Amino acid sequence: MRQPNLRTGIARQAKTALQHPKFMRAPVPEGHASPDDRVPARWRKEVERVLITDAQIAQRIRGMSRDIMRDFAGREMVVVSLLNGTVMFLADLIRNLALPLRLDFIGVSSYGAGTESGDLVFTKELRLNVRGRDVLLVDDILDTGKTLYRVLGKIRALKPRRIKTCVLLNKAARRVEAVEADYVGFEIPDFFVVGYGLDFAERYRNLPFVGVLYPHVYKKTSQQVIPAKPRKAGGRVGG
Repeated sequence: MRQPNLRTGIARQAKTALQHPKFMRAPVPEGHASPDDRVPARWRKEVERVLITDAQIAQRIRGMSRDIMRDFAGREMVVVSLLNGTVMFLADLIRNLALPLRLDFIGVSSYGAGTESGDLVFTKELRLNVRGRDVLLVDDILDTGKTLYRVLGKIRALKPRRIKTCVLLNKAARRVEAVEADYVGFEIPDFFVVGYGLDFAERYRNLPFVGVLYPHVYKKTSQQVIPAKPRKAGGRVGG
């Protein structure tokens, strides 16, 4: 008896899940795969499939930009972007915002080389004064909500007039904190995604699409044991 093709089965399940209304904020085209839907040869051993193409991303960002401009019309906004995963999304988003804005960044770190969130560390503070101003907080993906929850609390303590949140991807299946975004690009199932700014172990950010990473890639890396460095005589050891 022939065994089922596991790779084909996973791909079919992923396509069906993404096209279910529960996981959609923007329509995903049906039909046969186009050249834009294929993973480039260089990445096929690591990236299983293209989940969202660059064309779909561009179209959705234009729609999100219209909603943001409608809600922030008549006032100058401060766009606060979380480093580093937002860089590509942020650049395309603000190019489509035809209204006055100021830009600042806040640095946070919660992911190491593995797949699980660690303790959140702020690596960069805001430079601009947001007191009494309209703030748009931009992030790449909302999954557990831990990062956005902490960042929202930090910014609210600075007394902005109002704050709205904007994310490219929403992975509701992993939510831990009661946090929702005001503007969402795409609802996605619980896949490990990379590309378009999203990384795994600081790789894949430069992919022009959002793709699904093969489990063997992130499981292998997260299970690696890193040997401790030998202590130097008289040296300080700590972290």
